[in-house]
Amino acid sequence: MNVIWRNSVSCLRIRKVPHRYQSGNHPAAPLGSRILTDPAKVFEHNMWDHMQWSKEEEAAARKRVEENSAVRVLLEEQVDQKTEEKTQESSWDNVKTGAANCFSRMHCPIMPEEKNLGMKRCGSSDGPSRARSHFSSLDSEEHSEGPLKTELFPGSSATFRILEVGCGAGNSVFPILNTLQNAPESFLYCCDFASGAVELVKLHSSYRAAQCCAFVHDVCDEDSPYPFPDGILDVILLVFVLSSIHPDRMQGVINRLSKLLKPGGMLLFRDYGRYDKTQLRFKRGHCLSENFYVRGDGTRAYFFTKGEVHTMFCKAGLDEKQNLVDRRLQVNRKKQVKMHRVWVQGKFQKPLHLTQKPSKLVSPLLSHG
Repeated sequence: MNVIWRNSVSCLRIRKVPHRYQSGNHPAAPLGSRILTDPAKVFEHNMWDHMQWSKEEEAAARKRVEENSAVRVLLEEQVDQKTEEKTQESSWDNVKTGAANCFSRMHCPIMPEEKNLGMKRCGSSDGPSRARSHFSSLDSEEHSEGPLKTELFPGSSATFRILEVGCGAGNSVFPILNTLQNAPESFLYCCDFASGAVELVKLHSSYRAAQCCAFVHDVCDEDSPYPFPDGILDVILLVFVLSSIHPDRMQGVINRLSKLLKPGGMLLFRDYGRYDKTQLRFKRGHCLSENFYVRGDGTRAYFFTKGEVHTMFCKAGLDEKQNLVDRRLQVNRKKQVKMHRVWVQGKFQKPLHLTQKPSKLVSPLLSHG
């Protein structure tokens, strides 16, 4: 998540955000540079970067996945989307207090894949239906060049727009808003499937409606409108969200998000990779389909390969600028346990028209690769 966050922040640095609004708390070893050279020192730190697996480790991981996916959940026993929606909404009632307390800190002490609990399911949405009547006649090509002529939607006067999909309780929303504080021409949209999560974001003391629009949205419902027209976004953050969606629906979700980007706009992606320790920990009887599992609480998780990610985003008409497997070794020093983490991370750009040049705010992303 930190890598994705740095990339989105880099879009804004060209606007010379004052130094006092930028974090000065740099880690002792920059992200990605902590390399384990002496195996005897493995328990000296909590995480090691760029860990290469041995043939034995990869074979063991493959065997474990074969074992835990040998027994599939019967189709008639798989929870349907409507039931999941009810479960999700009630679960948010139980976490409101904890999330509210967590809001007082810049970063909550949770694993990156946990931040989108509210976006982990697909179902019906109670998003703003009135938006459809406003934007159904708007053509994205017409609005991809020059300022928009309409003032009918939040952020219509902005010149740089970001959307975070699956914002949860706002663990990324408020650091982004803090960075945007001195960039009034920028605007942040954030959405989540859970209305309870969106409510928490709106109630937070740092929420600014003049520069942020939080809304309930089901990304799996292609007929569910966004509160803004197509073709206006500079950046989309899709972090630990796609893995929670049924594989049959993933391509449709990406296709729809691609339409929201303006030419030259960038989608930043990060999610579970194949053989991540989360996949290896599933027990038999939790596998829904190949590399797709259901947890005890009903949330779901898919584990991607780099090739799958490439295929989906390119089919959506986006150009691949980065697509890598992030392998790390996570260490529990107290229990002396080592765990392999595997994530897939990518940057995908909407092609430019031949007559257009890249946005000055988006172009810095292309240098991070």
